[in-house]
Amino acid sequence: MVTPKPKAREKADAKADDVFVAELGHLVRLGRAKRGISRKQLARGSGISERYLAQIEGGEGNPSVIVLKGIAAAFDVPVAELLPRLNARNGALTKINDLLVRLPAGELAAIAELVDRRLTGAPGSDRGRRIALVGLRGAGKSTLGNMLAKNLGCPFIELDRVVEQEYGASLPTLIEMSGVGTFRRYERACLERVIAENDAAVIATAGGIVASPETYALLLRRTHTVWVKASPQEHMARVMEQGDFRPMAQNREAMADLRAILEARGADYARADATLDTAGKSAEQSFTQLTKLVAPHVKEARR
Repeated sequence: MVTPKPKAREKADAKADDVFVAELGHLVRLGRAKRGISRKQLARGSGISERYLAQIEGGEGNPSVIVLKGIAAAFDVPVAELLPRLNARNGALTKINDLLVRLPAGELAAIAELVDRRLTGAPGSDRGRRIALVGLRGAGKSTLGNMLAKNLGCPFIELDRVVEQEYGASLPTLIEMSGVGTFRRYERACLERVIAENDAAVIATAGGIVASPETYALLLRRTHTVWVKASPQEHMARVMEQGDFRPMAQNREAMADLRAILEARGADYARADATLDTAGKSAEQSFTQLTKLVAPHVKEARR
């Protein structure tokens, strides 16, 4: 084995540091995209300048612990969530993945249920006739949710509206006055209440619900979830037609940000029980497909 010369070792260390900083910036960018917030909003919540945040996301900044603390506080996550996982945890996850690929596909559901019970301490079978629609704004959750609720003869509940009623102000005001972390806590509490009060309901959730792992895990455990999706262009067009351009308002890179949000959230949305692609379809066509997707769940719950 040849021992690297000091200069070669220094170059290798410097390259490893560059990779680490670039990955850290990527995690910050994904974290922002997952929550659907602009760089300006992150700057306001973290106390870090937009310019420096851009450098961090581009892999050009080397943030201090205090800077990471501010970003983590704005995301309402531990600082460790912003660090690349080049440690024993990453090795353990790799080992788990290696073991899972050896299992027959039919056994994976049982393993997932076991892990879910281990994390939550509660069974995951009490879903009743609750159907939850997840996905980015503009996919058609409200339109289709309303149609489905009338078809099933149960309430249609938009979780954001419940949060607004509970807080006593609009969501923009809530986030502006109290921050994203407070909104997420209200979202979790309101979801718990909706579930407790409704054995049957169609629930439309905010696109960013996946940013709170505990809240999203609760949704997956206690409702039959459907990911309602569309193409990025249709998402954008529908949001603009609604006259509501959040979170892309006043942003020249709106489409790039939208694609980044879809990329950041896609894996979480895909954990839903079913997927409904509304791209290129009318509301009636999408509704017909949605009723077919949820029919087995409703039938099983009634049984």
